[in-house]
Amino acid sequence: MVFSSALCIFSLLALVQAQSESQQPKIQLRLAGDKVKHYEGRLEVFYNNEWGTICDDDFSIEAAHVACRELGFLGAVAWSPSAKFGQGEGRIWLDNVHCTGGEKSLAECPSNGFGVSDCRHSEDVGVVCNQKRIPGHRFTNTMNNNVENMQLTIEERVEEIRIRPISSHLKRLPISEGFVEIKERGKWRQICDEHWTPLNSRVVCGMYGFPGEKKYSNKVSLSMRKNKNYWGFSVNCTGNEAHMSSCRLGKALVSKRNGTCGRGLPVVVSCVPGRAFAPSSSTGFRKAYRPEQPLVRLRGGANIGEGRVEVLKNGVWGTVCDDNWNLRAATVVCRELGFGSAKEALTGAKLGQGMGPVHMNEVDCSGFEKSLTDCYFNNDALGCSHEEDAAVRCNIPAMGFQKRIRLSGGRNPYEGRVEVLTEKNGSLVWGTVCSENWGMMEAMVVCRQLGLGFASNAFQETWYWAGDASADNVVMSGVRCSGTEMSLPHCLHHGKHISCPRGGGRFAAGVSCSDMAPDLVLNAQLVEQTTYLEDRPMYALQCALEENCLSSTAKKNDHSTYRRLLRFSSQIHNVGQSDFRPKLGHHAWTWHECHRHYHSIEVFTHYDLLSLNGTKVAEGHKASFCLEDTQCDEGIQKRYVCANFGEQGITVGCWDTYRHDIDCQWIDITDVKPGDYILQVVINPNYDVAESDYTNNFMKCKCRYDGYRIWTYQCLTGELRIIEGLLAGTF
Repeated sequence: MVFSSALCIFSLLALVQAQSESQQPKIQLRLAGDKVKHYEGRLEVFYNNEWGTICDDDFSIEAAHVACRELGFLGAVAWSPSAKFGQGEGRIWLDNVHCTGGEKSLAECPSNGFGVSDCRHSEDVGVVCNQKRIPGHRFTNTMNNNVENMQLTIEERVEEIRIRPISSHLKRLPISEGFVEIKERGKWRQICDEHWTPLNSRVVCGMYGFPGEKKYSNKVSLSMRKNKNYWGFSVNCTGNEAHMSSCRLGKALVSKRNGTCGRGLPVVVSCVPGRAFAPSSSTGFRKAYRPEQPLVRLRGGANIGEGRVEVLKNGVWGTVCDDNWNLRAATVVCRELGFGSAKEALTGAKLGQGMGPVHMNEVDCSGFEKSLTDCYFNNDALGCSHEEDAAVRCNIPAMGFQKRIRLSGGRNPYEGRVEVLTEKNGSLVWGTVCSENWGMMEAMVVCRQLGLGFASNAFQETWYWAGDASADNVVMSGVRCSGTEMSLPHCLHHGKHISCPRGGGRFAAGVSCSDMAPDLVLNAQLVEQTTYLEDRPMYALQCALEENCLSSTAKKNDHSTYRRLLRFSSQIHNVGQSDFRPKLGHHAWTWHECHRHYHSIEVFTHYDLLSLNGTKVAEGHKASFCLEDTQCDEGIQKRYVCANFGEQGITVGCWDTYRHDIDCQWIDITDVKPGDYILQVVINPNYDVAESDYTNNFMKCKCRYDGYRIWTYQCLTGELRIIEGLLAGTF
C-alpha cells in the first residue's frame, strides 16, 4: 500500500514537471555580431519566429553558463555588457534575466517576460563560452520550424569537423585533400555534395590553414553513393566564416528512408597550401625561392602565423590602427601571407607596439581582397597611437613538426635538452643535437617548432638536465639557422656524417623558451638629425683607445695628433612584450678602470661605415656600460637605472638614449677618403639577448663625405635586404 502511494506521488510529480516544461516558451540561441572567435558573440534568441537580443540589465555569469551549455559548450568564461560584439536589430526579447546556473535553458530563468524591456540595443549582452563542447551534445529543434528559416549555424548541432585524407594521401603532410566529415553524437559522418559550393570549400580550407581551394580532379568511387553514413543537412557558407561551424545549416538532403545521398557523392575538398607549406615532389619541401617584396608582414608573434600587422608604404613600414579591426580584415592578411583564415583579430597592441607611422585606420574589407592594401581604409590616422596596433593569429596547416622534437630533463615544459627524432638503419630513434656553435637563432627555431614561443636562452652544456639516457647519442650536428625556419631540419646541418668532437650527453644542446620577449628598435630619424664631425686630440681619447673605440691606426702615446670622429646619438626603444635584460648577472659584469664603470654586455651595438658595394671602411662599437630607462611612454614607470651599480635593462615602452657627446658614440673616420658611403648600425649584433624580432635590429643611412663635412640622409630601419634594396633604388 505504501509502495503504491509512493508510486502515485512520483507519477504526479513527473506529470507536474512535464506540464511545467510544456508551458515554458520554446527558444533557440545563437552567437552573432562582430565576434573574433566562434565560441563568443552577441547572445540572440529565436522566439515567436523572430530573432532578438537580450538586455545586459541584471545579467550574470550564471546566466552566461546556462546560455553556453544550451549552445552545447561546457560553460561560460565571461560575459560582456554594452553591446561589445556590436548592436543587434529587431526585438529585445529578454530583460532582467535572473538565473541560478542550474537551469537547462534561459527560458527557465525568471525575467520581465518575452518582449518586455526598456533597453536599447546599446545594452545588448554578449558571452564568451568555454571553447570545449559538451561530448555527445544533441541539438533539439523545439521550435517545430524549418531549420533554414531559423538561420541556425552548424556549431549548434555538431561536435567536431575534420578533413579525412583519401587513402592515397594518408602519409602526406599537410593533409590538403580529403573527405569533409562532421562528428555528431559521437559518430563521424560525411556530407552529401548536393548544393556544396566553392565558398564552403574556401571556409574548410581556410580553417585548416590553407589560403585557397581548387576543384577536386579525381573521381570518388561510385560505391560511395551507397554510403549510409551521411550527415542530414546541407551547408551554406558565405566564404567569410573563420570556421565551418559558423556557417548556416541548409535544407535536409539525406533520404530519411535509406540514409543515402540520392545522386550525390561525399564532399571532397582540395586545398592549396601557401608557399612555405607546399611540398615538392622529390624532397618533400619546396626548393629555396626568393619571395616577392611583400606589402604586408607580421611582427612580434611568438608562433608561425601570428603577429602585429605592418604595411609597407613609400618604402617605410608602418602599423594598422585597430579601429573597426575584425576577422574579415584579419583573414585577408592571413590569406595574403599564405596562411588560412584568421582565428583571432587582436586589438590593443596585444602582440607589441610598433614604431613609425600608422599607415591605415578604419580598415573595411569584404573578405575576398587579394591584399589588405586593396581594402577600403582611412588614410587619416590622427588619434591612433601604437597602443592601438592591430594584430592577427592565423590558422596554419598541421605539419607534424612538434612530434619530431622534444625537451628532456628540464624543470618545466619550457626548458630542457633538445632531442630530435630521426631515422637510423630503417628505424626512428631519439637523439641529441651537437652544441658546437649552438646559439640563439637555433634556439628560436626549436621553441617555434615546439609551439613554446620565443627562445630565452641557448645552452651549450646540459649536464644539469638528466635527459633520456637512451637518447644520449648525437644524431644532428653542424646546425646553423637563420632564425626564421619552421623546424630544426630546415636549418643547414650535416647530413649522414655526424661531426661533434665533444659528443652529446652533458654537452648536448639545450634551450629555454618563453611566451614573451623584448624587441629593440633604433630611432633612425634621431641618427639622421644628430650626425656631425668632430676632430678630437689623442690625449683626450686614451680611455676610448683602451676600449678599442678607435681605428687600428691610432697610437697610444701619440698625443700630438687628432682623430676625426663621426658622431651621432642613438635612441633604442623596447617595443616588445617583456623587458630587455643583460644576459649576464652582476657577478659577471666587467669593470673598466679607465672609464670607471661596468660593462653588462661587452658589445651592445656595432657602428660601421661601408662603401657602396658593402665593404667595411671604418668601424666602431658600443659596450653596454649603462643600459637603463632614459625615458618612457606616458603611464610607464622607469625600472632600470645604472647609478650605484643598479639593475640594468630597458622596460617595455621605454628607451635608452646614448647621446652623441659620450665616449665611443662614434665611428673613427680619420683614414676615410671623401666619397659616398653607407652608415650602418646593428643592435645586439651577437644575439646575446633573445628578442622577438631580430630583423629590425638593422639601420642604414646614405652618407656623403667631402673631406670636411658629412651629410647623412635616408636613414631606414628594418630588414637588411629591404633596406639595401631601397637605398639602391630597386624597391
